[in-house]
Amino acid sequence: MHERVAIVAENGQGPFGATVTMGAHEIPADEPTDLGGLGAGPDPYEFLLAGLGACTTMTLRLYAQRKGWPLDRVEVTVRHAERASEGAAKDVFTREIRLDGDLSTEERARLLHIAERCPVSKTLAAGSTIRSTLSDAGLIGDATS
Repeated sequence: MHERVAIVAENGQGPFGATVTMGAHEIPADEPTDLGGLGAGPDPYEFLLAGLGACTTMTLRLYAQRKGWPLDRVEVTVRHAERASEGAAKDVFTREIRLDGDLSTEERARLLHIAERCPVSKTLAAGSTIRSTLSDAGLIGDATS
């Protein structure tokens, strides 16, 4: 398995501003202005939506290429409107998939089915275990700081 790592650190830009570092990529993160942030980057749920959308487009592209299907372009719009933290039974994500190309009805139906099998989709549907630990480095009040 390929381990993925994201490092997120406050960047001092407003009360919630952070920088997300993933390999050679740095992306700002923030809360929207109506929640007290500066709106200087995607919020945490937008990152989650982007991950699901990106995984879906890449999975569909890979599958169509393997099958030799005439898929010209994939566009995925992902929405998150129902949250368990706000009283829903569980979080609900909706994914609208646009497939451009001279695809048959059967090919389109198969690609819709394959979208459910993208790894991020499967992770969200199955749920996850999150393990948290505290780092010893940089403890507040640490005599070595």
